[in-house]
Amino acid sequence: MRGNVIDLAVAVVIGAAFTNIVNSVVKGLINPLVGAIGTKNLDHYSSCLKAPCVVTADGSVKSGVPIMWGSVAGATLSFVITAAVVYFLMVLPMAKYLARQEARKKAREGTQEVIDVTELEVLKEIRDALVAQRAAGRDEL
Repeated sequence: MRGNVIDLAVAVVIGAAFTNIVNSVVKGLINPLVGAIGTKNLDHYSSCLKAPCVVTADGSVKSGVPIMWGSVAGATLSFVITAAVVYFLMVLPMAKYLARQEARKKAREGTQEVIDVTELEVLKEIRDALVAQRAAGRDEL
């Protein structure tokens, strides 16, 4: 149980560190690529639910009901990239490592069973030899 808690704590810390990296990648690379098509920042993409939508530069709404789907898209993109990095760099290699460890453990148990069966057969042969020796000794009397 203690090992699982430590694994979880390490995953949270590394995930938080990757979040900063991913946010930088989204703001430094993805937003400019999107900016080549439209605005320079995903946060500026929005739709108007109730017209006319007037949003000031500081983000306050003067009139209408804007839906800021660009910021949701940016946050979703950040999450997907973070999840992919954590999965492919941490979860997948750890799962493969644990599977190899389990296979090695089963292989060791399999050889132990073979050794146990061999020892059991040897002990049975010794028992049969002793029984045969006793029977031969009684016949001589």
